[in-house]
Amino acid sequence: MTVVPVALGARSYEVRIASGLLTRAGDELSPVIGTRPVVIVADEHVAPHLATLRQSLRAAGIVSSEIVLPAGEGTKSWAVLERLCDALLAAGVERQDHVIALGGGVIGDLVGFATAILKRGCRFVQVPTTLLAQVDSSVGGKTGINARAGKNLIGAFHQPSVVLIDPDVLDTLPERQVRAGYAEVVKYGLIDDADFFAWCEANGAALIAGDADARAYAIAHAVSAKARIVGEDEFETTGRRALLNLGHTFGHALEAEAGFSDRLLHGEAVAAGCGLAFDYSATIGLCSRDDADRVAAHWRASGLPDGLAASRITAPAARLVEHMRHDKKMAAGTLPLLLARGIGETFLDKTVALDRVELFLETEAR
Repeated sequence: MTVVPVALGARSYEVRIASGLLTRAGDELSPVIGTRPVVIVADEHVAPHLATLRQSLRAAGIVSSEIVLPAGEGTKSWAVLERLCDALLAAGVERQDHVIALGGGVIGDLVGFATAILKRGCRFVQVPTTLLAQVDSSVGGKTGINARAGKNLIGAFHQPSVVLIDPDVLDTLPERQVRAGYAEVVKYGLIDDADFFAWCEANGAALIAGDADARAYAIAHAVSAKARIVGEDEFETTGRRALLNLGHTFGHALEAEAGFSDRLLHGEAVAAGCGLAFDYSATIGLCSRDDADRVAAHWRASGLPDGLAASRITAPAARLVEHMRHDKKMAAGTLPLLLARGIGETFLDKTVALDRVELFLETEAR
């Protein structure tokens, strides 16, 4: 087992990564949750994993009940949040109890937010079942739901008690979902680790195809990178944690235009957003065109969109920029944008004029 600590003082916890971990989740969780009953919240796509988790908990003497929600980004909504909170209250969840989030980023974000506000805060465990959730959203304590104005605009920082990652569950994941999750893997190389990006270029195809060693290495590397950055800037106050949003400002605008639907998965939007961030950086002379082209080439080789055209979003540039104005990072009317001086050299630029971004997007759309 690989154990990655997330060092946050009193809110510290471990991310445990091991093949077959779901089958022994009960033994892993019993020292954490004690003898109190737990509620498992899952989406309708993870039925086989739900049965495995249920059996593992029962073998460890842990009583569990289940709430199954619809799959998809539409579940991160006020309506489903209300439904979930009512169900948790009906189940008798107390402040010291744990709720287990079993699923992808949608379930993890929703359950994390519900437990952050339920009775002013109860506990939860992340058991992510998608590559995207395993390498990104399950770690760091960002929780929330979407609003009409944009993605993740209602939420809270709420850290889990523990994260259990079993790479074996990815064997049941559709290839499109694996590719989408892979975008978040590559992101860590683009942020500040050019050597890891080179590793992705050499091993990404094997990872997507199901190579167990490549998946295990990438998950451990990505989790360690995120844990380090979160430990330095838990609440995104210094700007360090903002680096994890590379590609997300452009990407969230694309997702909003797609109606937060399966038309464009989150990881696909992140890939397109990273491509746009590097392209814009090259256009204004921050990084070389060779680096931007190299990033785009890897997205294409990985079956992911490398920019606006490949994302198949045809909205006017002005509308995409309007979506960007609702970004959580807006401050005093200015949107800090993550740009790059090169691969592994991402930084937060607080001086970007959105009218210049609009002109850039108009050019991209031609």
